[in-house]
Amino acid sequence: MSFERLSPLDASFLHVEDDVSHMHIAAIGIFEGPAPRYSDVVDMVRGKLPLVPRYRQVVRFVPLDMGRPVWVDDQHFNIDYHLRRTALPAPGGEPELRALVGRVMAQQLDRSKPLWEIWVVEGLGGGRWALLSKTHHALVDGVSGTDLLAVIMDTTPQPSPPVIDDWIPRPAPSGASLVLGAASDLARSPYEQLRAVRASTRVPRLALSRAGEVARGLSSMAGLIRPTPISSLNGPLGPHRRYAWAATTVDDIKRVRKGLGGAFNDVVLASITNGFRELLRSRGESVERVVRTLVPVSVRPRSPGAMAVGDGTLQNKVSAMFASLPVGIDDPAERLRAITLQMTGLKESKEAVAGEALTSLSGFAPPMLLALGMRLASRVAQRNVNTVTTNVPGPQLPLYVAGRRMVTAYPYVPLAGQVRIGLAIFSYDGQVTFGITGDWDTTEDLDVLGRGIESGMRTMLALCR
Repeated sequence: MSFERLSPLDASFLHVEDDVSHMHIAAIGIFEGPAPRYSDVVDMVRGKLPLVPRYRQVVRFVPLDMGRPVWVDDQHFNIDYHLRRTALPAPGGEPELRALVGRVMAQQLDRSKPLWEIWVVEGLGGGRWALLSKTHHALVDGVSGTDLLAVIMDTTPQPSPPVIDDWIPRPAPSGASLVLGAASDLARSPYEQLRAVRASTRVPRLALSRAGEVARGLSSMAGLIRPTPISSLNGPLGPHRRYAWAATTVDDIKRVRKGLGGAFNDVVLASITNGFRELLRSRGESVERVVRTLVPVSVRPRSPGAMAVGDGTLQNKVSAMFASLPVGIDDPAERLRAITLQMTGLKESKEAVAGEALTSLSGFAPPMLLALGMRLASRVAQRNVNTVTTNVPGPQLPLYVAGRRMVTAYPYVPLAGQVRIGLAIFSYDGQVTFGITGDWDTTEDLDVLGRGIESGMRTMLALCR
């Protein structure tokens, strides 16, 4: 019996976890009230489970790390374990909700069970309620996570009928069979490695063209060898998390683009740059520097249609670019121009292509070496990276749960290595929200960053007027 093996990238999100860094992503949706019956939410999720098989599968590691982990059916799947119900203390405002998110996200997902949880949060002020969806990064990346969110939720106030469910878990493999399967894969490795090389050069079709792109990307990434100046943005992490957010609109970003130039993501990065500038200044630190950020880039094919923002698969398909946020530039328009010029150069350098190719080639490494290599790479790279900014396009039409409309959605990105602050950006139904994750022990002032992001956008809008 064959089982699907995790890709090298998916497996790496398990390998880099430690006692303080947990690799799960999340979305926090705020809904118009009143809250539905908890049983209605359970029925809704249960009715969609056949559409997301991973929700009923667990990760099994191969003995002696002879092969990458595999997905197997959970023999004791219990939906009541994965769906949780809680309520905020009075007055149920944003501070209480943010504190809850920080606590929930500081808890590691149980690896002996499917790697997801959904929390129904009642008691939110203004007659509203919230849904907190938490999923391990090994299961799904940000873009395919948006697909999954769309599957779980409805696109109309009328709940969709449940899907016929005839699921019966396949028998769990023994340790010996996992070793045998890994050995079989190893025996076929020359063919598999050739196939991996061909896959890495398939787009564009000409291998030489792809090799040239990778070479240019590696040349661009070489600048990461130079560490950034020491600051409070980097250092050891504790086990607890803080959470904050900021918000703007798609229309406001388009106004800035029309008035000042640049791409959508350039405007987003410019507002984030202002946030870090204000944060560093409030801490009494110099802004005569850059803040280097890792920018995850989806290499998943884009499909036409409002809801089809991915290719329908749950496997991670991400690469990365590394951008320098010019916090030393005071003029907002000049700051945006500097970011636009830089991002254009990064795209032309094919840096993201190089990252994707290196990720694909990691499939050549024995799993034990892959695990050690990912841990080492995360530590080395993050000494030269100050933050993470990941931008995920979401559905531009309203979503519903049990007939209640989701009015706002905030994303969550994990922290790892020496990075104490991370940002996720999510667009939904005309809104653009920034979810800001911070290390509890060192980011008491996380709201300063959020306010700086919003003030940066207001300043650029004022220039356009």
